[in-house]
Amino acid sequence: MTQPLPEGGTTVRGEIWIDGGWREASGGRYDVEDPATGRVIGRAGAASVADVDAAARAARRAFDDGRWSGLPARERSRVLLRAAALLRDRAEDFARAESADVGKPITFARIIDVPNSADQLEYFATLVATSEGAVRETPLPVHAYTRREPHGVVGAISPFNFPLILSTSKLGPALAAGNTVVHKPAPQTPLSAQLLAELFADAGLPDGVYNLVTGPGPELGDALVRHDAVDAIAFTGSTSVGRAVARTAGDLLKPVAAELGGNAANIVFADADLDAAIGTIINAFAFNTGQFCMAGPRLLVERPVYETVLAILSEAVGQVPLGSPRDEGTLIGPLISGAHRDRVDAHVRDAVAAGARLVAGGERLDLDGGYFYAPTVLADVAQDAVVVQEEVFGPVLTVQPFDTEEEAIALANGTPYGLAAGLQTTSIARAHRVAARLQAGIVWVNDWGLLDAAVPFGGVKASGWGRESGPEALASYTHVKSVLVALKDGAR
Repeated sequence: MTQPLPEGGTTVRGEIWIDGGWREASGGRYDVEDPATGRVIGRAGAASVADVDAAARAARRAFDDGRWSGLPARERSRVLLRAAALLRDRAEDFARAESADVGKPITFARIIDVPNSADQLEYFATLVATSEGAVRETPLPVHAYTRREPHGVVGAISPFNFPLILSTSKLGPALAAGNTVVHKPAPQTPLSAQLLAELFADAGLPDGVYNLVTGPGPELGDALVRHDAVDAIAFTGSTSVGRAVARTAGDLLKPVAAELGGNAANIVFADADLDAAIGTIINAFAFNTGQFCMAGPRLLVERPVYETVLAILSEAVGQVPLGSPRDEGTLIGPLISGAHRDRVDAHVRDAVAAGARLVAGGERLDLDGGYFYAPTVLADVAQDAVVVQEEVFGPVLTVQPFDTEEEAIALANGTPYGLAAGLQTTSIARAHRVAARLQAGIVWVNDWGLLDAAVPFGGVKASGWGRESGPEALASYTHVKSVLVALKDGAR
């Protein structure tokens, strides 16, 4: 039986969505928790490998018969534009679902997650309506041109930290290009995907074009990647899981777009506007409780202002409103689970034991049974420390000094990751010079976390490959077909 979300809103459905309707999952149901209280808010459908097969077969039929892929791009565009409009109309339901599912502050869900997700659908709906192939000049006696065609069935696997945004950033371009989809969200956060299933149906998406399987266990994702009806994979998650997905897809010669882990450096030069920089620093590491693959959990500070920055942070981080995500004044909510909070705390304790200086935080917070952790600042952390080299994925900031621009760049690039980076400076020349040398898919100057549907993001090194957002994302959900038409009569 479904349960109402905290303070109203939608409900947790106990079924999965296949071929245009809800059906019971053959694996039964599983509990969905509210991270802010630790209480169960409903039971979602626990899909099995057999359910993945049914969803993939439905998506295959829907692609092969052309009910979606065979539509003119402008007609697909109209459906996605209706979906975007419905998402804006139902914004409060989606915001409450994200807040209850993730523990995301309701204010951020309203002003960031829902509008950005609607923007994604609108952007790709508009982009595909004007997408074209190209005529190629050649000395051959032919008329040569290219076509952009959809892959077929896309398996979309999205994570728990931004369930709605990181679903629409895949579904928008995949559907716009004419693909059909089997979507597997993180087991902790099925709610917004359940709402999307009904929203797409109401917008006019044909049956079987979008299919949703929810449930715990890595076997579902593995079954989706391996399924012979699935042609391409879009994945966001940890680097370790991404490697496994890539190995399996590589053996099967399936294209993969993978946005993986990050551990970005935020460089503060001595000439930075510190009043502005402090807010950016806190936003970079504490936004979404640090559960942000493009967070800035590594702070590099030029030595003349190193202790000044630490002194300001020691006072400022404790003043950021932390508490119930349903409180409109809250800026920091809980972590996703008790197990994840234990991992974050273990990272902090290990760093302090290894010699890091605890400047602020470093403790669990007992608030209404939720999984809260105080925003934490660790100074004087060695470059080879685990908290510098590995992704903590929590509200933990490591701080290191540097003396030269060269040293700052070397420290910033000195981890396996390359998803994001940033720098704070008043020198426009330095901004361009350093940004060009940072090994990252996106670089912010004098701000952090700004994203738009038109601007691509993604990783280098261990942070993955492929891009979400922008025309680059639309291209990744298509392949190029070349057509050469002979211009000589009787040509063979």
